[in-house]
Amino acid sequence: METFLMYFLFAVGLVLIIKGGDFFVDAAAWLAEVSGIPHFIVGATIVGFATSLPEILVSVFAAAGGDVEMATGNAVGSVTANTGLILGISLLAMPMVIRLRKYYPQVILLTAAIVAIFLFGLSGEITIVASIVLTLMFVLFVIMNVRDAKSSISENAEAVAAERENITKGIVAKKIVLFVLGCAGIIGGSELLVNYGSAIAASLGVPTRIISISAVAIGTSLPELVTTITAIAKKQASLSVGNILGSNIIDMTFVLPPCMLAYGKPLPVSNGTLFVDLPALFLLTIACFLPTVFTKKFSRWQGVLMLVGYVGYIAYTFITH
Repeated sequence: METFLMYFLFAVGLVLIIKGGDFFVDAAAWLAEVSGIPHFIVGATIVGFATSLPEILVSVFAAAGGDVEMATGNAVGSVTANTGLILGISLLAMPMVIRLRKYYPQVILLTAAIVAIFLFGLSGEITIVASIVLTLMFVLFVIMNVRDAKSSISENAEAVAAERENITKGIVAKKIVLFVLGCAGIIGGSELLVNYGSAIAASLGVPTRIISISAVAIGTSLPELVTTITAIAKKQASLSVGNILGSNIIDMTFVLPPCMLAYGKPLPVSNGTLFVDLPALFLLTIACFLPTVFTKKFSRWQGVLMLVGYVGYIAYTFITH
């Protein structure tokens, strides 16, 4: 009966995030249209932060409970899953041309955050100094997006004014409800998937680090996956890429500092995270984003490369654990 309940609640979680993702993308796309903020920026900020909540909550709760390997493994593993698995699926399904001006600073900031965590981690722990640096990077990310949003609103003022003429209080209320319900469905569904997916994995004797970078990381990345798939289905590719980039930056800069506070002392960083997980993440990030700097577009071959690289990383981790 307990086994049946685990699988049942796991399935309930899946249904919640799928339907929640549908509501969420609809509301986020509408917000971009009526505000004049580009879909990419909406994806990187509002959607990115909301879909990162599972990673933040799971890692902080794990750190507060003393399970630091789960906390750090989930933070790094989620970004790896976002890049290799979710972005790989997105690019395979819908190649796209991008505006380098809006995309390039985000990639630089994400790469800098990965390198910073690696360098700070060489000491064996994430200290208060490291946490301050990561927090400053997060603040810079917010400032960059607020500046770009203001600029875009000014550029599209006439189109936005025309769009707003057709807006009624009923439409606004409906979109707000959809946004909140979608967010709640994604987060609640992810919690069910993570909790019961981890319980199933643990019952099979899988080590904590393996669970954190695979089952938990993929589970907490499911909001991004659902949002990406929904965005692709609704032809909102820029919302998808913005969501993944924004979520990755938030995960790299805004998860570990509160984890350290919840833990009450510097966070230990395992050799597996430092010398396997972070290098794998760095290579996937460079392999995915560097070609786009020169071609100014995402291609299907990049999606294939991301998926092959991610599967290889997970396979290596399982084989060598």
